[in-house]
Formats: sequence, structure tokens, C-alpha cells
Amino acid sequence: MFVFIGWGVVLVCVFGVYIAHGGNIQVVLKALPFEMIAIGGATLGAFVATNKKTTMKTAMRGLAGCFKGSKYTKERYMELLALLFDILQKARKEGLMAIEKDVEDPHSSPIFQKYPNVGNDHHVTEFITDYLRLMVSGNLNAHEIESIMDTEIETHHQEEHAGVAAVNRIAGGLPAFGIVAAVLGVVNTMGSVGQPPAVLGGMIGSALVGTFLGILLAYAFAEPLAGLMEQKMDEAGKELQCIKTTLLASMQGYAPMTAIEFGRKVLYSTERPTFGELEAHVKKK
Repeated sequence: MFVFIGWGVVLVCVFGVYIAHGGNIQVVLKALPFEMIAIGGATLGAFVATNKKTTMKTAMRGLAGCFKGSKYTKERYMELLALLFDILQKARKEGLMAIEKDVEDPHSSPIFQKYPNVGNDHHVTEFITDYLRLMVSGNLNAHEIESIMDTEIETHHQEEHAGVAAVNRIAGGLPAFGIVAAVLGVVNTMGSVGQPPAVLGGMIGSALVGTFLGILLAYAFAEPLAGLMEQKMDEAGKELQCIKTTLLASMQGYAPMTAIEFGRKVLYSTERPTFGELEAHVKKK
């Protein structure tokens, strides 16, 4: 929603000022389709030529996510921490071997299915069960598991950042593609140098629309999307850090309620539930 609001403000202000100063919008509209095809085609070709298939998929997924609300809400984090509390409490009361079935088949686990928003998230479920499995095996200490967790989180960050970097490269190239389109327009104008001044003026104006579009698309559309993608990537990483901190606190001997308090403190203040809210939610569940 905010993406479209921002774009609307950009378009209204830019074209509103242009028209208010006596600009002829027909000149822009007449050249717009051809310039958009030239700039858009060059941009798409460069995007395909520059990136691997997996990077393109990551970028497309990230761009699609920019037009959706964030799933990382206070309610989701409370559900995540309640899930961790339940499974750590079961392990503390009945022993680590008691959670083996939950770890091996989370989709059939009453604990994971009790919290569908988190339990049905494949990536989060896999992250939790992988490290619970290592805890059940008992062969690794907390420092070794922390090192593995850090490596996985860093890998996840690098994979997601590849999509952000791809969009940023496109944003950096759009002004140049706009200049390319404008230069072609000037070349076309020079080939018609015998035309009346009014005709030549219109042709030069149409050519300059390419430069204008390239700059506008880069700094008002592509670059803001890349920035939003990066913010959403950080949110996903924060959830993994919350899980990591909670599990490591449990491995170091803290009670489940204390362990999830460690995890709660990792969260951003805007989505972090208070201690009272989290405690009430856990008791209610």
C-alpha cells in the first residue's frame, strides 16, 4: 500500500509541477511508449545477462514481497516464542528424547500444529528442528551449535542480499539506458535536420523524455524497491536470530520462560511484545 502511495506522490508532484509551468504533457505521452519499450527492454536484457537463475528468482520474490504487508508482526513473534516455550518445556520435563518425534515430523507434531502461522512456515520449521535435532544428539556443545547457526544465518543473508544487489544494479543502470534512448532520439533528429524548427523542437523534446524516464525510474521506483527489499530481508534474519538466542539460552541451562525472554530481547522494539504480554500469551496457550 505505502509503495503505491509513494509512487503516486512522485508522479503527482513531478507531472503536476510540469503542467503547472505550462508544460505540454502530450509531448511526454507521445514519446512514452517508445521510450519505455527501449529502456524496459534494455533493462530486462541486462537483468537476465547479469544474474543467475536463482538470483533472478530471489529478486522476483523480493519484489513481489514489497507489495505485501509484513508478516513479521508482534502476534507472529509471540506465537513463535510460545512454540519454543512449549517444546523446550516438554524437553525439560520429559527429557530431550521426548521431543524426537516432534523434531523428525513437525507436520504431525501437536506442538507445531498448535501454532500454524509459524509451524507451517517451512523455512522457520526447518531451522528450529535442525538445531533441536543437534541438541537431542548431545554431541555438540552450545558454542559449536552457535557457530553453525551463525554460518547458516549469514548464508541466508547472502542469498537474499543477492536479489537486493540485482535490483540495485538495475537502478544504477536505468539512467544510462535513458541516455541511450535519448541519444538515439537525437540521432533521429539530426537525420531530419531539414525539417521546420517546430518539428525539430518536438523531436528533440521526445528524445529528452528518454533521459527523464531513465532517471525517474531509477530513483523513484527501482532504488526505493531495493531499499524496501533490504528492510524485509533484515526482518527475516531477525526471526532466525530470535530462534538462535532462545535455543542457545536453553542449552546453557536456563528455564524455558527465561530462554524465550532472551529471544524476546533480540526483536526490534516496534514488534517486540512486553514481558507481560508474552507471559500471558504463553499461559493462555
